[in-house]
Formats: sequence, C-alpha cells, structure tokens
Amino acid sequence: MAELVFFTGTMDCGKSTLALQMDHNARQRGLAGRIFTCHDRAGTATLSSRLGLTVPALEVRPDLDLQQLVVSEMTSGARIDYLICDEAQFYSAEQIEQLGRVVDELSVEVYAFGILTDLRTRLFEGSRRLVELADRVETLQVQALCWCGRRATHNARTVGGAMVTEGEQVVVGDTEDHALEVGYEVLCRRHHRRRVTARVANAGSLSPDVLPFGAVS
Repeated sequence: MAELVFFTGTMDCGKSTLALQMDHNARQRGLAGRIFTCHDRAGTATLSSRLGLTVPALEVRPDLDLQQLVVSEMTSGARIDYLICDEAQFYSAEQIEQLGRVVDELSVEVYAFGILTDLRTRLFEGSRRLVELADRVETLQVQALCWCGRRATHNARTVGGAMVTEGEQVVVGDTEDHALEVGYEVLCRRHHRRRVTARVANAGSLSPDVLPFGAVS
C-alpha cells in the first residue's frame, strides 16, 4: 500500500541528501517519479544537498495543485510511482492534503522532507499538516550539532551573526555561506533560548546558567 511519509529534522541533518538518495534508489529499480521543491537555497526548480549534489525539480508555487498535476500526467500516459517533495514545510496545508489524496486515490508513494519549526520555534503550516496526516513521521538520526557540541534541536535565523526572532517566516538563506547577511544556524535549546550563536560565543566567554535562587550555605 502506498504511504505518505514525512522525514523531518533540523537543518544540516541530511534531509535533501536522503531525498536524492531515495530518488536514485527508486530509479535504479526501474521506478518513475517526480521531484518537487520550494524555496531551495540553490535557486528555483532545484533540489540541492549540502554535499554539493543538485538535480532539477518542479517548483511548488502557491497556486500549484499537486494532485491535479499528477492526475493530468498519468491521464496522458505518464508513469508515476512516487513523489519526492523536498522543503515541504513551505507547502500550504491544502497542498499537503493534495499529497494525501495522491496516495489514497492514485496509489502513488509520497516522500516529504522538511523542518518542523520556524525562527520563532512555531510549526510551519506544511509541517503541521504533515504531522497530522502522514502515515509515518520519521525523525532523521543524523545529528546536527550546535557550535557547543550538543545535539542541535532548533533552527535559528541570523543577521550579521546575531540571532533574530522577528521578520518574515520564509527568507531563503544557508548555514554555510557566511558572506550572506541573513543566514541560518542550528543551535541546542539552551543556546537558542539565550540567543547565543557561534559568532556571539566567540565575542566573549559564556557564564554558566545559574539556578533561580541564592547559594545555600
């Protein structure tokens, strides 16, 4: 039976790399699929991995009806066994529901990849609907690390190296291009809460968190 599967994790945990690998493996088995993405850091209609791999993809724009597109292609004689849907956090809730119908009504496998939360630690619309509808939600086991060495759990947007929590929900950036004024960094919860990015940490020594009461003699 076809499934809607959501693979999630922080930035830098290998979601796009896994998407490319799954597409490669499926094609090696003689299956035919379509690759979708939205706001990829490498540009429009491109799925890119931080390992340097890129493939052409279909850009998911707000007015794209994913179910209608698949039905139209299959009606025209195209074979579609699966969909790879990267950056799925940016899809609308309706588009996620369309993916669910692609699975249930057309028996096409759908593999969606995306982060859960935005710069305010709030769920993206697409991710929320995926958690609600997916047959399975898989958290990637490749651990992204905070600058301090702890497991990174939060995605932070930075401006000039300083973490910000205000602004548009969707701003394309990267975690590696330090020449960009607006970038992204993965942090552990402690340093996300304290807004201590790698650049801020290098600016001065950090004092440990203190207990909310005085010292006990």
